[in-house]
Amino acid sequence: MKILKSTVKILAMGLLLSNAVNAAQHIAILNFELNDITSLPNTPQEQLRTASIRPLLEQAISQSGDYEIIYIKTEAQAAANSSFGYLFRFNDLAAKLGEQFGADWIVVSQHSKPSFLFSYLMAHVINVKTQTLAASYDIELKGNHEKVTQRGVRSLANKIHTLLNK
Repeated sequence: MKILKSTVKILAMGLLLSNAVNAAQHIAILNFELNDITSLPNTPQEQLRTASIRPLLEQAISQSGDYEIIYIKTEAQAAANSSFGYLFRFNDLAAKLGEQFGADWIVVSQHSKPSFLFSYLMAHVINVKTQTLAASYDIELKGNHEKVTQRGVRSLANKIHTLLNK
């Protein structure tokens, strides 16, 4: 009987340890900033397209692995972002924002549109613990159709997933 109790205790401890090791990574994804430098910038259609990218990326990352998405309210992002591109340029400040919400990683991004024909999803993946840039990605979107945006977001999610599972 003692052997059975000891075996059960060892199995229970092993299960607890494996759950701790395999715990979901916490990822915060900020709203994408639109950097539209075309001759007709910031149209309502482009603003809507840019606003759709964060939810698409959250969904794609959630489907790609064992991740918990940490939601940071738009107001908290705006308060931490002193001016356009501020959090994108200063990894340590973005990391501090992520830390406030319990994130392990924070993704700070811009949707850069230099032309009517193409644009870029530019993303910085920041390690919150070390407050350093883990990776920087630029995904080219040729066209502005919904499928083009979705394909670009999936590509970005795959790159992030690969990075976090090295």
